[in-house]
Amino acid sequence: MMTARELTPKQFRKMQLTQLDMLVDFDRVCRKHDINYVIFTGTLLGAVRHKGFIPWDDDADIGILREDYEKFKLVAKELDSEICYFQNHETDPEYRWEYGKLRRSNTVFVREGQEHIKCRTGIFVDIFPMDDVPEGVVGQMLQDFDCFLMRKILYSEVGKHSAKGIERLCYDMLSKIPMSYVYKRIHKYTDKSNNRTHNRVRCLLFPAMGKLYKKKHKLPLKERYGMPKCWFLDRDRMVFEGHEFYVPRQYDDVLRYIYEDYMKLPPEDERQPHAPFCKIKFPDEDEIIQ
Repeated sequence: MMTARELTPKQFRKMQLTQLDMLVDFDRVCRKHDINYVIFTGTLLGAVRHKGFIPWDDDADIGILREDYEKFKLVAKELDSEICYFQNHETDPEYRWEYGKLRRSNTVFVREGQEHIKCRTGIFVDIFPMDDVPEGVVGQMLQDFDCFLMRKILYSEVGKHSAKGIERLCYDMLSKIPMSYVYKRIHKYTDKSNNRTHNRVRCLLFPAMGKLYKKKHKLPLKERYGMPKCWFLDRDRMVFEGHEFYVPRQYDDVLRYIYEDYMKLPPEDERQPHAPFCKIKFPDEDEIIQ
């Protein structure tokens, strides 16, 4: 197993600026084709609270409704290939997530525990497609459990190496289920999603944010499994790292939903980046650091 490493402060900032290049190019293509998107989660929080990246945040996130996500897939070839490319399970058969990524061209980036994944790697920006959830709470809960199982199947190729004991055995068994089964099954939800319905939305194969961030379930049950669709349609431009990107017009509601008192800085011991890396190469470097 490769040794995990932490980014140095210089590498950390270089990572953020590399992701910024991808955000700028993504915004260019989306504005050209009238595709709705918003910067989301920690990236949105960074824009509001810091006017740029959260100083200890090492990734960037985009939220986009399913209909606009499908439109973007058709024009993703217009991204500047010297900057980035779009990756999902259709463009890369070994890619194991349901949401897509922008990958920075001519880079390598492998997180700890993902050394065994065979897909193309590189510094990335996550693109989270938001799909309709059922209108009733019972339907939302059933969908959430179904999506949990599908998510674990995709993650199994990581889990069967990183988990231990019974959990590792379960992941080993799940890894024998072909990815095509998951993607075929998830279409029964994605095919029903469009910008004109009134359903709440979520990224299906990512934990529901109303459950993920609200550990004590302070939200009413009907709000835990999806977010208002208008958060991704009613938008304004906001400065982030000296560039303007789209944000939800109701960004205060969004950030309170996810983070509650979002303007309050967390304790210093909670200001942690994401998982360590075991391999990295920046676009202007020839050497792979591992």
